[in-house]
Parts: sequence; structure tokens; C-alpha cells
Amino acid sequence: MTTAVAPSLTIRLIVPEEYAAVGRATADAYRHSYEGLSDAYLASLADVESRVAQGEVWVAVDAGGDIVGSVWMPRPGERLSELARDGEVDFRQLAVSPAARGRGVGEALTRHVVAAARSRGARRVVMNSGPEMLGAHALYLKLGFRRLTEREHPVEVEPGRFLDLRAFGFDL
Repeated sequence: MTTAVAPSLTIRLIVPEEYAAVGRATADAYRHSYEGLSDAYLASLADVESRVAQGEVWVAVDAGGDIVGSVWMPRPGERLSELARDGEVDFRQLAVSPAARGRGVGEALTRHVVAAARSRGARRVVMNSGPEMLGAHALYLKLGFRRLTEREHPVEVEPGRFLDLRAFGFDL
């Protein structure tokens, strides 16, 4: 499934030759947005091969052929995190290249996830976001997501490092 979301942006499944570049881009995007990430956590963000083994990695490609963002979602009938419940599709590690921010890439990737979840018969899309990601939170709320405060609790993102992640849901 390839989605053309605008004349200048296409969303499609990643191919193996892109794993390393998408891994570097994901780590760079997170490094740009979060302070104090350990080398081990950045390495886990860069490990696209492991993500593909557990789900689907979708990439946003601009008109010039550059990958400007990516998102990880489960295969149909599966889930990536404990946040998702029966009938829900979760997504993780939505990343937009710092140079491409403000061009609608994050919105396009989020809309792609929502459309895929709808086509799978899900009743809700859910995801977590770091507390300092205020721009992302504003985007999710603009798109119709709402906070799921009853699902929020500290999450260990790497050994010994906990974040009070925000939970969001979009009812389909």
C-alpha cells in the first residue's frame, strides 16, 4: 500500500536498502527533540531491522526522493506496546527530519496511520508522546486525538530512565 498524500509526498513501506538511513534519521530526529538520550537508546532508535521484524515501518518520501520521516506501526491484528488494547492500533517512533519539520510530514504520517487502522477495522488509534513534545501534542489534538490520562504512567524507556509519557487516542 502506497499513499500519495500530496503531490510532493508519498508514504510507503520501507525497503531493506533504506534501513540504515532511516535509522540514522530517526535517531537524529529524537536527538534534536530530546536531551540526554543515551547511546544505547539512540542505537535502539536506529535499529530499523528489529522494528521491521516486529511490525511495519512506513516512510514519507518527498518529491526529490528524500526520506523525510517515518513511523512504526504493528502488522494487522498485532500491537507494539502495552498501551494498545483489543480493537486498537498503536504507533511508535514517528520521526520527522529536523530539516523537513513544518512541511506537514508528521501530519501526513499520522493520517496514514489513522487510515490504515480504519481499513483494518480498528476502533481507535493510540500512541504515547514525551512530555516536552508540545508541537506534536498540538498536531495530535488538531487532528482529533484526545488525551487518555487514565493510561498515563511513568514508562521505562531504557534501563533506569523513566518518562511520564502522555497517552493520546483517536476514536475511529
